[in-house]
Amino acid sequence: MDEKPFKIFVVEDDEWYNRLLVHNLSLNPDYEIQSFIDGKSCLQNLNQNPDVITLDYRLPDMKGLEVLKQIKDINEDIQVVLISEQDDIEVVVELLKEGAYDYIVKSKDIRERLLNTVNNIRKGTKLRNEIQTLRKEVRQKYSYQNTIIGNSPAAKRIFDLIEKATRTNITVSVTGETGTGKELVAKAIHYNSKQAKKPFVPVNVAAIPKDLIESELFGHEKGSFTGATSRRIGKFEEANKGTLFLDEISEMDISLQAKLLRALQEKEIIRIGSNTPIKTDCRIVIATNRNLLEEVKKGNFRQDLYYRLIGLPIELPALRHRGNDVVLLANHFIKQFCKENKLEKKSLHPDGVAKLLAYSFPGNVRELKSLIELAVTLSDGDEIGADNLILGSAGDESDILNEEMTLREYDIRIVKKFLQKYDNNTKIVAEKLDIGVATIYRMLKEDKS
Repeated sequence: MDEKPFKIFVVEDDEWYNRLLVHNLSLNPDYEIQSFIDGKSCLQNLNQNPDVITLDYRLPDMKGLEVLKQIKDINEDIQVVLISEQDDIEVVVELLKEGAYDYIVKSKDIRERLLNTVNNIRKGTKLRNEIQTLRKEVRQKYSYQNTIIGNSPAAKRIFDLIEKATRTNITVSVTGETGTGKELVAKAIHYNSKQAKKPFVPVNVAAIPKDLIESELFGHEKGSFTGATSRRIGKFEEANKGTLFLDEISEMDISLQAKLLRALQEKEIIRIGSNTPIKTDCRIVIATNRNLLEEVKKGNFRQDLYYRLIGLPIELPALRHRGNDVVLLANHFIKQFCKENKLEKKSLHPDGVAKLLAYSFPGNVRELKSLIELAVTLSDGDEIGADNLILGSAGDESDILNEEMTLREYDIRIVKKFLQKYDNNTKIVAEKLDIGVATIYRMLKEDKS
């Protein structure tokens, strides 16, 4: 497929100079040139999406600055090169602040300068298009459906909350057991929000030594402490206009929590070794597998910081509470692993399905993914059976009492296990458990998983 032409608008009211610019640019056969003699006609044709506009600073109907502003309001991706007879530095600075790519003074040797500038823009445009393609692929990867696989009530609640989170800049707190997918949810929020074109910066608070976390978050100046051999930009600055994801926030030392609170409230940080505040504007998403309110009561977490961070709470359910989502996720991981490793398609055998549904998955989705990848590797045929699924000891029925559930939840779990064992024959299960068939249906209706 041929690459689309690189489109350039020449806006110049001087007829001779207009022809000169068009001639110079036309020396490159890959450029498609269109000329205009005033600002209004140029603006009326912006729907053609030119890549570059060369713009005379003085036009008969509008000032170049006004045309520049309107171009950027309509399509900020169009690069504008101002061309003028004057070289007033204050004017140049103002134009560059408003988004002009370059400012070229009219002269006899303008051709080389103009062609070099446009060529640089073309290289940048190609790179920008590649980046946009990658961003589109990332957004697809982190779409709601690809992030949270499932159709259980619990999964649908998560979809709804993620969608609500993407509409505003509200801080989001994601809680849940280890392995439930907290970082995936944070990425889904980022890549489906208006911050999607800006950085997503993850920080695992628990993985950074106590004496380095401040430098990691806020940065430091050269010489500010032993080992600071150069200036370091902190994660807050890296995430500017994007999303800062603070994972395992409950592990942050309480001595640093006050500085974090100030950074969030004032929207500015101060690098270690500096007295100059730096403005930052990033969306905050936090995650923890602990109950932050309990940590506040224990004195491990500041109450004022807790209320600043709680924002929109999203609690991720454990996999054992998501019912048939286990099977949907398993099939997704099978398909994904086979594709990545160029293997023939495989599917779950019914006895494999029954074994998965009977397991409690203490490691949640992360454990299921590892388990499935091993099962695909071990299976010889096109089906994955119970023998291929190597479960951890935490899933043995002898350990079922390790889970904290109500008596009714234990009863429902037992009924479901017997239904799996006897192929959903409610009559046989009722006889085995010495209960009525109606009781089984009523318990299944109460089941919220």
